[in-house]
Parts: sequence; structure tokens; C-alpha cells
Amino acid sequence: MNVTVKSTARARKKASPGVPDSLATGKDAPAELVQLLTPEGERVEHPDYPLTVTPEELRSLYRDLVLVRRFDAEATALQRQGELGLWASLLGQEAAQVGSGRAMREKDYAFPTYREHGVAWCRGVDPLNLLGMFRGVNHGGWDPNEKNFHLYTIVIGSQTLHATGYAMGITKDGADDAVIAYFGDGASSQGDVNEAFTFASVYNAPVVFFCQNNQWAISEPTTTQTRIPLYRRASGFGFPGVRVDGNDVLACLAVTRWALDRARSGSGPVLIEAFTYRMGAHTTSDDPTRYRANEETEAWKAKDPISRLKAHLEREQLADEEFFAAVEAESETLGLRVREGVRSMPDPDATLIFDHVYAEPHALVAEERAEYVAYAESFEGGE
Repeated sequence: MNVTVKSTARARKKASPGVPDSLATGKDAPAELVQLLTPEGERVEHPDYPLTVTPEELRSLYRDLVLVRRFDAEATALQRQGELGLWASLLGQEAAQVGSGRAMREKDYAFPTYREHGVAWCRGVDPLNLLGMFRGVNHGGWDPNEKNFHLYTIVIGSQTLHATGYAMGITKDGADDAVIAYFGDGASSQGDVNEAFTFASVYNAPVVFFCQNNQWAISEPTTTQTRIPLYRRASGFGFPGVRVDGNDVLACLAVTRWALDRARSGSGPVLIEAFTYRMGAHTTSDDPTRYRANEETEAWKAKDPISRLKAHLEREQLADEEFFAAVEAESETLGLRVREGVRSMPDPDATLIFDHVYAEPHALVAEERAEYVAYAESFEGGE
């Protein structure tokens, strides 16, 4: 990983001859992008992805976006204060996650990476369970089969195979459900992802591949991953791909709902590329100022997903100051609960690491556990 060179768009283009201008400069081709809400908050229609939402639903989506961002900001602060070992922020990607998360039905199943905090919110996972894992006191903390939201996957891209296998099982069971697999632009280069595409296509599995293209795979730009827009890769595997404005919560909702319905109907997989931007660092161990220009980040601030939905609510007079103040107050309450909850988490019993190595009791593990207990007690006795 090279994080010492500050690349410019011109340098990247010279280094990658043959890359289309739209990719080399980071500029998107407007005709390829599904958008229902402009950065200025103006509602537009798309002939292929109609969406009807009530004022109440719009306000609910705004609340989701604000609370998810507040939780994420608190988690970042807690890591900086030494309360978490690491944190992968979703700042800037809230619309992609909330929009796709709210498109799912109750029995649909999601397979996330390690940044899908907004999807976890939509699936009813308590934020403190997410933070317990990053604090090192649990291995996830929620029941995947209760929430239909799998545990976070750290190995890049492997969850796409898990999702595809689960979707193939749905088909064999004859169930009317669908699966969604989340991954990033960097993961699209992994063999596991491409193998998942192959299996999903050949077996016509009811799975939606949701790629959050946030422009950077740690310090590597999308130009090092592909010479064509990522969503076009789907055609080589025999299923459709769609590029959606990942900062537009309504477009993400409409396109994901369409893709999930299509999968349920037996028409097979879809690849959605949510064209968005990672506003912060890859994780709290990363320094993005070493490899990307401030001008790029500033340009994306104008496309902020929360600001555009708020502008729409104000433009259409669908929410007043009392509503916005109430959401802000709720976000502060959430932040306080998260902060106090993390700091009060008890340290786990170290012997728990032996409890779930195997599903059934195992003689060797029991022996190792006994050895560890004796070792730990030798320190206690010496005090």
C-alpha cells in the first residue's frame, strides 16, 4: 500500500493509459447515474425506477440518516479517546446504506462487510453491539438469524460467496426471499467476488450485489480497480448492473427495491454500484490527506446525502423546525447512550474464547482451557 504519494487526476491518467476520461478524472457520466433527488433537493423522476413515498416516510428516512451519522461520529470520537480499538467510518455513505437497508423485507438477509453500520441500524441491530466488537468484548453481539443481518466480515469480499450460497439455498427451499451482499470498490477485484458473480449467474440465485463505490480502496483510487464503470462488469457474467447516485437515499431505495423484487421473482442477480464518496478515513488508522486532494473532498461535500434530503423537506414544506430540532435532540440522546454504554461495558471472561471453538465439547479444547485457567490462577495466587 502506497500512502506517501499525493496523486492528481492528471498523474493517474498518465499512469493508466486507455482509462476513460470519466474514470481518470473521477467525473461521472450523468446518463449512467440513476438519481431521484438532486444535490439541491429537487425531486426528479426516472422512467425505470419510479418511487412513491409519503411525507412520513421521507421524514423517517431523514431521521435514519441523522441518527446513523451521529452514532458514527460518536464511535470515531470514542476510538480517538482510546475506548475502541478501531473504527471504520461510514461518513458520506449514509444514503447508500439507509436507502438499500430500508428496501429490504423482514425475511430478506443481508451479508455486510465491516462498514455497514447504517444497514445494521435498519435491521434493528443495537449500535452498542457493533461497538462491543470494535472494543473487543464480543464477536458481534447480535443473533444473525434473528436480525437477518450476518456478522461483520473482515476478510475482503468473502461474504459475497456466503450470500450467494445462502441465496442458492433459498431457491432450493422454494422461499420468497432475497439476499443482499455489500462490498466496496476495492473488493470488486477480489477473486471471491468474481466467483460469487459466476455462481449467482449460473444458478440464477436471488441475490443483489450492492457495491458501495466510495472512490478509494484505502489509498488506491477506483482507476486502479477497473477501466470501465464497475456496474458494467455484471454484463460479462450475464446479469444486469445499475449505477445509482449513492448520495441519494431515494434513488438507492428505489433501485434496491427493484433489484430485490426482481431477484424474488426468479429473474436472478443484479449488481448495484452506489456511486458515493468516503468523506473520512478508511479506518481510524488511516490518514487520507496523504493520498487524496482536499479539493476532491470539498467537491463531494456539496452532494451530502443529509443536506439534500433536508433541502427537499424544506422545499416541499414537509417538515418544520420543530421536527428538525426533535431529530437533533434524539441524536444527542443516542450519542450519550452510546458513549456511556461503551465505557460501562465489562471486560469479558478470558475463558470465553474456548466456549465456541466447536459446536460440541472437544477434549483438546477442554484440556487447553484447563491449562489456561491454571496459568491465570498462578498470577492471582502470587499477589
